[in-house]
Amino acid sequence: MSVECKEFGYFQGYRCHLVTLKNKKGLSASFTDLGAAVQSLFVPDKDGNLADVVLGYDTLEEYVKGDSCHGATIGRYANRIGGAKFTLNGTEYRLSENDHGNSLHGGEFGYNKRLWTIESTADGSEPAVTFGLTSPDGEEHFPGTVKMTVRFTLLENGLSIRYNAVSDKDTIFNLTNHSYFNLKGEGSGDIKDHIVQINASKYTPVDDLLIPTGVTAYVTGTAFDFQAPKRVGEDMDNKRLPDGYDHNFVLGEDKQMRTAAVVSEPTTGRVMTVCTDKPAIQFYIGIGLKGEKGKSGHKYKKYAGLCLESQFCPDSPNKPQFGSCVLKAGEEYCYTTTYTFSANS
Repeated sequence: MSVECKEFGYFQGYRCHLVTLKNKKGLSASFTDLGAAVQSLFVPDKDGNLADVVLGYDTLEEYVKGDSCHGATIGRYANRIGGAKFTLNGTEYRLSENDHGNSLHGGEFGYNKRLWTIESTADGSEPAVTFGLTSPDGEEHFPGTVKMTVRFTLLENGLSIRYNAVSDKDTIFNLTNHSYFNLKGEGSGDIKDHIVQINASKYTPVDDLLIPTGVTAYVTGTAFDFQAPKRVGEDMDNKRLPDGYDHNFVLGEDKQMRTAAVVSEPTTGRVMTVCTDKPAIQFYIGIGLKGEKGKSGHKYKKYAGLCLESQFCPDSPNKPQFGSCVLKAGEEYCYTTTYTFSANS
């Protein structure tokens, strides 16, 4: 029912903003134009009590210095590209090696560290804000100038994220959102007792550097089987997968909207349902969090939040068997992911 925009600090001399959306159901969400990032998302529990369920920072300076991509829009290619290189139309492109010789989340200066423009806001029963960014040809060594928008809409019961883009050259393109969720509320301990269901019969096994081996494997009978609801920590505690999850799950063909995952938290009753028309989703449980200071002084330790990042499969530019992630010149990139919330009594 309302849209509020206020100053959030300065980045490289440019004024940044925090845009807050609120609806009549009491839900609210805030976003910053630095990284087109979700800064907060307040949703009710089984008793109607609101809590902020995404990790993040209180100040712009912390977003500038932070390296955990809290809530940010990730690109030009989310996740990893093996060897930090790929070949497109007969030309090899060598990317920034920012992850053990590989390229991660768009390179050294990904979209999470770019200042987006506020293209528009919309009031009403489902308020929205749209951020825009132009990524020039050759940025981080990717081909093509890409003009893109990300539209965040506060639904009656959650958040919709719509991605649109057009390139003037063939390129590879893969946007996602890197929000860490804790349905108990950010800063309220780890997520190992969250219950997760992922509607995927296959995943992509990885090597020691988390680059897919090139095959897809069935999850049945493995620690990666979330086809039925399962506690996140179950196969961590029994040592089948002691360190936890940073893995890609294959959902099916792209451009088909489906329920990808459902997450519930027993003590608050909160339930989050993730729907997307992307072909895969990365399940990451904050393995790399090291106790940094987040909102309200909370320390975000290992496993403080979980991510469900809709995407093309990691290293798809080098693994044609995973399907094409090529955005053809002049064609429109258009995908939507929603995170909706309910509560069990």
